[in-house]
Amino acid sequence: MNCRHCQQPLTLPFIDLGVMPPSNAYLNSLVQCAQEQSYPLKVWVCENCWLVQTEDYTKADELFTADYAYFSSTSSTWVAHARRFADQAITQLKLSEDSLVVELAANDGYLLQHFVHSGIPCLGVEPTSATAAAAREKSIEIVEDFFGVALANQLCSDYGKADLMVANNVLAHVPDINDFVAGIAVMLKPKGVCSVEFPHIFNLIKERQFDTIYHEHYSYLSLHSVSSIMKTVGLAVYKVEKLPTHGGSLRVWVALTDAMAIESSVSTIMDEEVQAGMASADGYRNFQTVISTVAKKFHEFLQQAQKENKIVVAYGAAAKGNTFLNYIRVGAELIPAVFDAAKSKQGKFLPGSHIPILAPERLVEFNPDYVVILPWNIRDEVTDQLKSIVPPHCKFVTAIPQLAVV
Repeated sequence: MNCRHCQQPLTLPFIDLGVMPPSNAYLNSLVQCAQEQSYPLKVWVCENCWLVQTEDYTKADELFTADYAYFSSTSSTWVAHARRFADQAITQLKLSEDSLVVELAANDGYLLQHFVHSGIPCLGVEPTSATAAAAREKSIEIVEDFFGVALANQLCSDYGKADLMVANNVLAHVPDINDFVAGIAVMLKPKGVCSVEFPHIFNLIKERQFDTIYHEHYSYLSLHSVSSIMKTVGLAVYKVEKLPTHGGSLRVWVALTDAMAIESSVSTIMDEEVQAGMASADGYRNFQTVISTVAKKFHEFLQQAQKENKIVVAYGAAAKGNTFLNYIRVGAELIPAVFDAAKSKQGKFLPGSHIPILAPERLVEFNPDYVVILPWNIRDEVTDQLKSIVPPHCKFVTAIPQLAVV
C-alpha cells in the first residue's frame, strides 16, 4: 500500500487490531448479527509525510450510510463546545448577515444552529441522510453529499465562497484526503479561513487511546502531516490551539498561502511533536505492546468480577467502545448490556460483540455493581447523568489510559 497523501510506499507498521466489523455498523436484529461482515484493522505510518493511516479494506459509502447512527447533539458537552466556538468566531472574524459559514460534515446541526440563531448565513455539507434530516429540522440548509473539489466548485457556483469553513472531526474520515483539502482551498474567499479540529495522534500514543482507531478513521493526524497536506493544495496553517475534546485535539486554522501571518503557536506544536518522536520512526514503534497490556488488565478485571458474581454493564454505544470490546473479544457473556441516550442506537446490537443497546432508564433493572464508561472522553458528563440512576454500591470504570475504578 502507498500513502494516501504522498504516495510513498508504507513499510512502518503502527498497530494491528485484528479483524472486526466497522465500529458504527450497529445491527438491527440477531439475523443481521449472523450475517455481519468484518475486515482487518491495520494501521501504517508514512515515513515521508508522517501521515498515520489505515490499510484500505472498506469504502466511505459503505461506512457512512443513510442510517448512520452517530448524532453529535447527543453529547451536551460537545454542543456547548460548538456554541463557544460559534460565539468566538462571530466576534473575532466579524461575521455578519453578509458572511457565509460552511461546515463540512455538519451532522445533525450541533454547530451551525448557533450561527442560524445569530442570523449568520450558513450551509452544511453532510452525506448521511438521518443526520442531515435532523439538521434541516433546525432550519439549516444541507447539501447531502461527500465533499471534494467537484462539490466545492458546484457550491461556489450556487452559494458563493465562504468567509469561514469548519471541519470538525471529519478530516480523519475521508479516504481521499488530498481531494478534501483541495476542495477547502476552492471554497475559501481570498481572506477566508477554515477551522479544522481533529484528535491529535500525540495524545493517542501518550494516553494509549487505541480505541479511537476504527475503519471509519482513515487517518490519524499530527500537525506535521496536516501541514504537509495543506501545503500541497495552496493552504497554510497559521494558528493552532490545543483542545481537551476527544481525549486531546488540535484546532488548526488554515487560509490560502500568504493570506494570514503565521503565529508562534504553529512552531511551538511542531517542536513538541519533534520532541515526542512524531517526526521519526521511533515515536511509533512498540505501541502494539503497550495496548496489549491495557487490554489484558481490563479483561482480567471482567473475569474477576464474573468470578465474584458481580454484574458489569457498560454505558455509551460509542465507536471507540466497539473497537475496544472487539479487540479484547468481549461479548454479552461478560457485559450483558450497554446503555445509550441516543434513540437511534437503542434496540440495536453493538457490532462484533452483539451486546444489546438499551435506554438509560433500564439501567435499574440490572442493579449493576460496575458501569464501564466506554466513551471515556465524556466520563464526567456520563457520571453526572447516571449517579441518580445507579444503585449506591455501583462503581464507574474506565479502561483508557489505564484501568480506573471510581
